[in-house]
Order: sequence, then C-alpha cells, then structure tokens
Amino acid sequence: MQLEDLALVGNCQISALIDRCGTVTWACFPRLDSEPLFGALLDKDGGRFAIAPAGDTKGVQRYIENTNVVTTTFSDREGSFRIIDFAPRFVEHARPFRPTQLIRIIEPLAGAPRIRVHCDPRLGWSKDRPTAMHGSDHVAYGGFSNPVRLTTDVPVSLLDDRPFLLGQRRHLVLTWGEPLEAPLFPLCQRFLDETVRYWRRWVKHCNVPPRFQQAVIRSALALKLHCFEDTGAIIAATTSSIPEAPGSGRTWDYRYCWLRDAYYVVGALQRLGHFEERESFMHYLLDRVADAPDLALKPLYRIDGASDLDERVLPHWSGFRGDGPVRVGNAAAAHDQHDVFGEMVLALMPVLLDQRFGTDHTAAALGAVEGLARKALAVVGTPDAGIWEYRNDWVPQTFSAVMCWAAADRAASAAQRHAPALAQFFREGATRVREEILARAWSPEREAFVASYGGRELDASLLQMVALRFLPPSDPRLRATVDTIARELDWHGWLLRYAHDDGFGQPKVSFVICTLWLVEAFALLGEHDRAEATLQRVLDAMTPLGLMAEDYDPVGRTMSGNFPQAYSHVGLIHAAFAASPRWADVL
Repeated sequence: MQLEDLALVGNCQISALIDRCGTVTWACFPRLDSEPLFGALLDKDGGRFAIAPAGDTKGVQRYIENTNVVTTTFSDREGSFRIIDFAPRFVEHARPFRPTQLIRIIEPLAGAPRIRVHCDPRLGWSKDRPTAMHGSDHVAYGGFSNPVRLTTDVPVSLLDDRPFLLGQRRHLVLTWGEPLEAPLFPLCQRFLDETVRYWRRWVKHCNVPPRFQQAVIRSALALKLHCFEDTGAIIAATTSSIPEAPGSGRTWDYRYCWLRDAYYVVGALQRLGHFEERESFMHYLLDRVADAPDLALKPLYRIDGASDLDERVLPHWSGFRGDGPVRVGNAAAAHDQHDVFGEMVLALMPVLLDQRFGTDHTAAALGAVEGLARKALAVVGTPDAGIWEYRNDWVPQTFSAVMCWAAADRAASAAQRHAPALAQFFREGATRVREEILARAWSPEREAFVASYGGRELDASLLQMVALRFLPPSDPRLRATVDTIARELDWHGWLLRYAHDDGFGQPKVSFVICTLWLVEAFALLGEHDRAEATLQRVLDAMTPLGLMAEDYDPVGRTMSGNFPQAYSHVGLIHAAFAASPRWADVL
C-alpha cells in the first residue's frame, strides 16, 4: 500500500481513506480523533470495508470535480463498474447536515462485472471484532458505545467477500448512532446530489489565484475535511503513526489540534475568503485561553478541547507496511513550545483589527492577546522544544524567539487601536527581542540566522522571517538567510527541516511545508522565477488526486508521514498565492 493510492472523503465530522482496490483502510468514528472503526492502514487485522472486483484489478480514482466525493472505476474482462464514496454534507433546515455516515454506491457500467463486498469493522484499538447481527436489509454490529449498522440493498448473505454478479446499482450506508430506515435508492441519490452541490458551491466561494488553481482548490477541500465543525478545531492530519521515513521510528499521532497551526490555517482561510471556518477556529482558540488563566497552554489539544493526550505505544499493531511503532496520544502535549504564544496572537489579530469581527471585539479578546504577548516576553530566550518538538535536550530556539517578537509586535498594533496605554510597552518589548535575536542568533560564519542562540545549525522554519516582516526585504541578512537555507538544507531540490541529529538520527526525507515556505520567501523577495520553479516541483509530486503527506522523498519519489497533512496543504495555499500574479495583473 502506498499513500499515493489513497483518497480522502469526509464531512467535517468523520473522514475515511479509500484505496485504489476499493477498500476503506482508515476511518475513525464517531469523530476525527476517535478510535478506528477501520484500521487496515496500520495493521492487516485492523478492520476494513472492501468493495472489489472478483479478481485483483486495481481501480482508477478521481474526485467528482470540485467536490470531496470520490469515484473508483474498475474494468476487467468481465465488465466494469464504479464505486461512489462520500460522507453526506449539505445544509438542511438552515443548519449544516453532517451525519456520522459513510455512503458507498456501486454502479455497473458495462458487461457483467462480478464483485465482492466485505465489511469487517473493529472495536477500536483493541482490534476485537464486534458481534454481527444480520437483519433482512442490514447488519448491526454490537459492542460499540452507539449503534453501528450497515444498511444495504445487497443481499445480506453476500456480504462475506463472496463474488456475485452486479446486475444493478447497489447501495451500502454505514451509520453510527441512529440507523437509516428510509428507502435506499432515493435517499442515497438525494444525499449524493446535495453533497455534490454543497461542495461545488463551497468551492465557488473560494478565492483562488490566477495560477495553480486546481492545486489550491484541492488543498482547500482537503483542509476543510480537517475541520471538526462541532467545536471549530482543525486537526493536523487524518492519520496516526505513518512513519516520516521507513525505519525511522518517527511515528506520531496527528489527529489533534496544534495551536501552532492556528496562524497558518487562519491565514490560508483568509486567502481563500472563507470566513465561517476562520471564525469558528478563533473561537476554539479563545476557549483554550479561557481554560488556562495562567496561560500555561498545551501545544496541542483534542478536538473537544481536552488535553488528556498521554502517549502510548500499541505493540499489537504492526504499523503502516509493518513499520511501527503505532502510537496513540502525543507526548508533545507536555512540551514547552514558546512559539505558540506568537502564533496564537497572530491568529487572533483579525478579532481585533478586522471590522467584520466587530461583535467579537470584546475585553476578553483584547485580554487574551495582551496576556499571550506578555507571556511571550516573559519566556523569550529560555529553552524549549520549539516548532520541531525536539525530544532531546532543549535550548533557546531562534524560531520561538522570532514568534515571541511577533507576539509583542502585533500586540502593539492591537493596543494602538484598543488600549493606547499599552502600545509603548509592547513596542519596546518587540524592539528588545529583535535586538536580542540579531545579537545572539545571527551567525556571520554561516551567513544566516541559525536554529538556536549561539549555535551553528540551520533551521528551515527561519524562512518565515520574511513573511513575518522581521526585517525589511532589503536587509542583506534576510536574503542571505534564505539563500543559505536553500543551499545548505537542499535535498534533491526539496528542503530538510534541519540536518542535525535530533535524537532519532538525521532526517532522511524532506518536510513538505519547508519547501513551500521557501517558495513564499522567494516570492516575497521578488525572486519569482525561483519561486515558480520550486513550487512546480511540489505540484509534480502531489498524488494523482492532488493530496499531500507530511514528508516527501525526492529520491524514491514517494510520500511519507501522516496523510493527508493539513500543514502541507496550508503551505501550498500560501505558496500558490505568493507565487501567482494578482488577478489585476492578468485581467
């Protein structure tokens, strides 16, 4: 199994990954960070939901244009058919309708195709099989906290992986909670039509750049599926424990909401012009601040705001392609990561500066920004795990300091408008932190800002100094840093995060968003040819469906790491807008 062979469907409540063989290999119910109902992605005995030809033919997948509805088409000597997979998503009675349902429609196209159907769920991480109780038109699975049922017009006795003739359109609806009782054909058709209509309307409301539109639209749709609409949280990735590189042991659970991602996600949604998702996410962030009066924020939270994320290894799960360990939870939740204060301030700035958030211009919002900026000034220059969540010795991280500067700098702007008496305090704090970074993080020997105070190692995250406006674009230190990182961290045309041993060895693959940060930095410095060439390398590496994982191996030309990765798609949105001309320049 390769990540390139997976499609993502979902509805902002659940999501599923479906491979080219027609198998649901990963799906967590009843929400994005739940235990897996189908987990074959991480273990052959982890549960699956397969619809396949009687033979071993692989299908051809594509998304119905501008939607999150995927089709998988199979052809062999007996005939051809296609599967339409989606999770219902539309507006009904003026409210979002996103039931915990996965719908699979099977349509014969030509000849006399023979197919097999097998639904084999699991009781989460235990890998235990639920009890299966057969009815006249369904199979009910016992042992879950809520009813789980597969309702179908396929004869129930044929749901055991036995080949049968597909003579007419068939429907399978997997539900968590209230079972489906309505006639299948008209209901599935209505849900399909409404879901396609919803996604196409959502895409029409997206801003896109003149160039790279297809990639931006698919990235926007993928990002949307990482939104948990109930709380506004946005998860980092759909999966857990896909290794960053084969045999690396770098297998993490990313099905949670990182506060660091807030700034980047809000910025991407701003470029796309999607207001509601931004607003919901910012309310989620304000809730996390309210939950921590001392601002001892965790770097990440569950999608409901809980922080019980103790990391554990599941030895009875073999891992993706047998490459473990499989982990649940994430020990990074216990880290000190000082950059999050800056990213939180940056994410919340629209609440105070964008008039469209007028009803949210509250004392609580201003107090949150003030508190976060003060916290940033208090911790700047002290050791932390930083953006890359180092699990070995901590040192003062330059990127964390840059984000602390950004917190004070932007807080000064907010204070100038809403609390002028505080503006001078934050301006002076920002100046003090900038001078500290210039004195302690600039390396004349490396001709670059380096990863830690007094260190020598390079760090691709410092490319963001350009977008953050840490120095004027004309400052030679800024351009020198970009050029040095582009040269020294280059890995066959892509970028490593860093090149040093972080306790797990030296990185062996590129981190996708780093290359996209380089695109953005080139573009903002006026080097448009370099920006476009670098971006094209990323576009050429996307999966056939336009999805991206966390990491990419440009030697083996394969994706790795958790998939799809919201961070990568957010980075592409930023990079594409930066590298593309403006509409005013092409119309």
